[in-house]
Amino acid sequence: MAQIKILIEGYLSADSGGKTCPTITLVRDERLNIIIDPGTTPTAETIVEALAKEGLSPDDINIVFLTHSHYDHFKNISIFSKAKLLDYWGLWDNDKLESAPEDLTDDIKIIKTPGHSDDNITMLVKTEKGIVAICGDVYFKENFPEIDPYASDNAALFLSRELIKKSADFIIPGHGRMFAAKPQNCG
Repeated sequence: MAQIKILIEGYLSADSGGKTCPTITLVRDERLNIIIDPGTTPTAETIVEALAKEGLSPDDINIVFLTHSHYDHFKNISIFSKAKLLDYWGLWDNDKLESAPEDLTDDIKIIKTPGHSDDNITMLVKTEKGIVAICGDVYFKENFPEIDPYASDNAALFLSRELIKKSADFIIPGHGRMFAAKPQNCG
């Protein structure tokens, strides 16, 4: 089973006096170390220090995964100069583009989830606790916003949210903490 660690919990400008940072996540499976959305942070060293707590350096990262191509989600990708980049368009190995894989491993699947942006993708990760969807700004944070003011297509976004809720047990949103994809039974 794959392992997930939220390295930096994201936040929105409305909640932090004008600053914004995506939720930056580490996924480990087989021989892969994947960093997701290494966007804006107070300094690049913030990410390096978070990785060091996990016994890793930027050179240990094999793949940088971008949920979408908004600046606040990709600013710090240059820290990972040895990693391949996986985005909507495919897997980049320096200047060579390979087709986008649907499955990275038996426990990691990639799905297209347009709406917030036309190039949004989500990583579905099978863990011991269930399937976790790391979806970028399909949700900024738990069930927020209802209507995305920045969306390229709110109708497509609604369908992507429904797909994620059907596919996952937990959701890591673009700028907040992980939450349950489905209401929990209380009795």
